[in-house]
Amino acid sequence: MQEASEETKKDSMETETPDQVETDAAADNSETVSDEIVTEDIAEEEAEMEEADSEDADDIKQKKNKFFKNSKSKELIAKDQKIGELTDRVMRTIAEFDNFRKRSEKEKSQMFDMGAKNVIEKLLPIIDNFERGLGAISEEEKESAFAKGIELIYKQLITALEEIGVKPIDAVGKEFDPNLHNAVMHGEDETLGANIVSDEFQKGYLYHDIVVRHSMVKVVN
Repeated sequence: MQEASEETKKDSMETETPDQVETDAAADNSETVSDEIVTEDIAEEEAEMEEADSEDADDIKQKKNKFFKNSKSKELIAKDQKIGELTDRVMRTIAEFDNFRKRSEKEKSQMFDMGAKNVIEKLLPIIDNFERGLGAISEEEKESAFAKGIELIYKQLITALEEIGVKPIDAVGKEFDPNLHNAVMHGEDETLGANIVSDEFQKGYLYHDIVVRHSMVKVVN
């Protein structure tokens, strides 16, 4: 039976016409072309998918970079703000300390000046007594050892006061200044100008620019 089938198939092939042969060849070619087209389509789809995946990967990478860049920028901004706050705090502290130091020095200087003024005020009556005593010495006694000793002590005391900034206030012949002079008497004198100190009853003193004691004076005209 197998031999009969093969013979039948052989007979059918031998009996095919040229048209049938061409048709079969065309069909085979068509199938080959279709397979090639399908293969190309699949390749294109795979290429498009790969391209899309690549674009997605690039997009994700860009988004990550942008995210990290923004995060880094925010961190830098936060750090700059913190640095600015700390710098401002340090500058304020330095300024406060400098003000405190200046204020302390000023208060210390004022306290020292006040203490010095109090001591000088207590010494001024002693100076007044020395001047009265020297003024009471007669011309005959001025050459005595006692008179010279008194004068020497007086000069030493005045020199010591001058060295620490104490000096007498100029009064006689000067225009009256209420900041320096205390007018206890008024008069007229044609030889002097208006509002001029003509006499000094008690000498005044300055400690640097501080009035320790006003001069007691007479003002004329």
